[in-house]
Amino acid sequence: MLLAVGGFATWWFMQKPSHNRQWADDVSQMLHAEVNGDTVVLNNVRNFEWRTETDYTPRWETREYDLSQLQTADLVLSYWMGPKIAHTLVSFGFADGRYLTFSIEIRKEKGEEFSPWKGFVRQYEAILVAADEADIIRTRSNARGEDVYIYRLAIPPEQLKTLFMAYVERANSLEKEPEFYNTLTSNCTTVVYDIAKQIVPNLPLDYRLLASGYFAEYAHEQGGLVEGFSYAELQEKGYIVLRAKAIQPGENFSEAIRRGVPGMQQSVQSD
Repeated sequence: MLLAVGGFATWWFMQKPSHNRQWADDVSQMLHAEVNGDTVVLNNVRNFEWRTETDYTPRWETREYDLSQLQTADLVLSYWMGPKIAHTLVSFGFADGRYLTFSIEIRKEKGEEFSPWKGFVRQYEAILVAADEADIIRTRSNARGEDVYIYRLAIPPEQLKTLFMAYVERANSLEKEPEFYNTLTSNCTTVVYDIAKQIVPNLPLDYRLLASGYFAEYAHEQGGLVEGFSYAELQEKGYIVLRAKAIQPGENFSEAIRRGVPGMQQSVQSD
């Protein structure tokens, strides 16, 4: 028994994260940020056109954002394995109508599939993806057939920049030094929690950080979602899939998915 434990421990510590593998197309580029005052230039913003999970047109773009024009932050949950597990994303809105979504993901190699169990044992590197909503949200609602919900976060305007810059710093940290994704301690939801603690230091630990499908309910209990609505109301009105699938060519995706969602402006400009 001791030999087996020792062998596993040796194998565990021998695993080293790397940037140098044959990566899948959608995670092939690392996000790079340059900051000059309120101006943030992001290299390798993903803006793929997804027709199906395997049929897509890849696009990596350089985009510039003015943090003085940052107005909103939205929580997005995408359910892919029943009601208990969801992928967690945060999307930032600017005064010019643009949205940018951040997502911590596994950095899959070509042909590799995700397994929650492999995520416990140092088998996946982590990557922070910054993407257009018409890419990173639409691929889940339309191409993958996941159940996707969006919620307006109740974050004071003066703290939005802090939250955005926490993602920028996380991106630059991962670019400088590769890290392993961990299903338990460093996943898409725990990273959001760690970043949120920079704004609300006394946020309590909760089982819903692991059962990520309930993370929006946790955020609502902590006063983190738009006020004046029950969680059930926010969940019902925040379901975007029917609106996303009904979008017509040329229609603005970000505007369409927010129609009727509590706390969200209905006038969103095109990119």
